[in-house]
Amino acid sequence: MIPPTPTRSWVLQMRWLDLCFMHWAVDAAELATRLPPGVTLDTYGGKAYLGVVPFRMEGIRPRFTFDVPGLSAFPELNLRTYVKVNGVPGVWFFSLDAAQPLGVRLARTFFHLPYMDARMWVRRQGTATEYASLRTHGGQAPARFAAAYRPVGEVFTARPESLEDWLTGRYVLYSADRHGRIFRGDIHHAPWPLQRAEAEVAVNTLSEQIGMKLEGEPHLLYSERLDVRAWLVVRAAEQQAPR
Repeated sequence: MIPPTPTRSWVLQMRWLDLCFMHWAVDAAELATRLPPGVTLDTYGGKAYLGVVPFRMEGIRPRFTFDVPGLSAFPELNLRTYVKVNGVPGVWFFSLDAAQPLGVRLARTFFHLPYMDARMWVRRQGTATEYASLRTHGGQAPARFAAAYRPVGEVFTARPESLEDWLTGRYVLYSADRHGRIFRGDIHHAPWPLQRAEAEVAVNTLSEQIGMKLEGEPHLLYSERLDVRAWLVVRAAEQQAPR
């Protein structure tokens, strides 16, 4: 279910392309210890999930502006889990690697998100996407990722209360500043157009930064395109009236 949008004006729009949700079930008690105070781990059927999500972004621009060549399109790779703050479900990012240095710094400054510099390579061959990333951000834990993935089957919308809906139907992100204060950021988009997916993951060390292992076969979903709008983050304690 799509929640009401905030009363404030959105500030950023973008398109997410060739996205693959790769999720591993992990020990909930262990993962919970990686979250800061005020952020509660969310689970589905008693299981916690760590997600690795590679994709490309295009058309990134603030409201009332135009695309900027070299800044408005770049690949991104994130490591994420699912949480609640003040009872509201959302996404918690352990890292977001991106191949756009200015974008990394703007996101770290204005959204308090742990964006990190990386060298990245992406190529689409037919329906398959080949993707590789090497983190280069100074002073941060190393991370590498290389995979190929493709959609299989028909496009579908996740059934309410299904695992697919729980993993993808998140319209809030949470972040923390250097003082440990928790912020909430809202996004808005249509329901995800999803497909089942196949993937071959050659290298994946993203979870090592939080001292956890990803074992077994991941749960895979693919989405070819999604148009998104985003709002500036606010302190999570601040309540926002719906419209």
